[in-house]
Amino acid sequence: MDGERPFLKLQGLGNDFVVLDARTRPFGLEPVEIQAIADRHVGIGCDQVLVLRNSERADVFMQIFNADGTEVGACGNGARCVGRHIMREKGEGRATIETLAGVLEAFDGGEGMITVDLGPVRTGWQEIPLAEERDTLHLDIEIADESNPGGDPLLWDPAAVNVGNPHLVFLVKNPDAVDLARIGPLLETAALFPEGANVGLAKVTGEDTIKLRVWERGAGETLACGTAACAALVTAARTGVTGRSAVVELAGGPVGVLWRDDNHILLTGPAQTVFHGTVTMAPLLIGFMEKLAAEADGHDH
Repeated sequence: MDGERPFLKLQGLGNDFVVLDARTRPFGLEPVEIQAIADRHVGIGCDQVLVLRNSERADVFMQIFNADGTEVGACGNGARCVGRHIMREKGEGRATIETLAGVLEAFDGGEGMITVDLGPVRTGWQEIPLAEERDTLHLDIEIADESNPGGDPLLWDPAAVNVGNPHLVFLVKNPDAVDLARIGPLLETAALFPEGANVGLAKVTGEDTIKLRVWERGAGETLACGTAACAALVTAARTGVTGRSAVVELAGGPVGVLWRDDNHILLTGPAQTVFHGTVTMAPLLIGFMEKLAAEADGHDH
């Protein structure tokens, strides 16, 4: 990316995004540039970088990059935030967003709420995808409890689901008791998940309420993840502990999830513009590379 570029900083429940518009001045982004933009100390800071491009199938194409520079297919909160932005551009209460995972529809739900239809839920092992055939509702995965060697596992019997990107969901009694910073990276990169996996720790707190912690592949633990909230509801519904709709309480706040009878899943929550500005890549990259060099030097000593 060259020259000065305007950007928007958007957020939904603390899940934050830097949005760059490539519709009139197209550009590409290298992984290191995405990492620099997303860095919270020398960059703008965000969980994901979203690039808006022209689409022949929808109002806009949304390209999604995690903070580590990897490109992904879906982002529920990002779609809600971009949906709100496009609705304001159009002066309408509806927007369509093309992604690698398909065309999504976003709607203005009123009172600051934006709903996005994330499309059909996929539960087949090849659709997740998994590296081999498995029962996606009962994966044979256990995480040992380091504080109790030889005792019951800390986590077991997760489910896998794809809601535009792959998710691994554990139903647990206490999400806060788990060292997510330890197990998240292990599960995210497990050989069973050739495209990686997001990891959710979900506690069903009522007939239609779920508490959730999320480890996002390529971003780490986040305040909110829309597709993870959808994955948690699907897992709870598939196991029969909730119905097909729930309020999912994330660290950043609640979102509403509805798994319709036609297999589409809808996500509803707030979306806000935080600020806007311009970014010049060259000095940002210099600062980021200096930070990386200092960190590498620190590891050498």
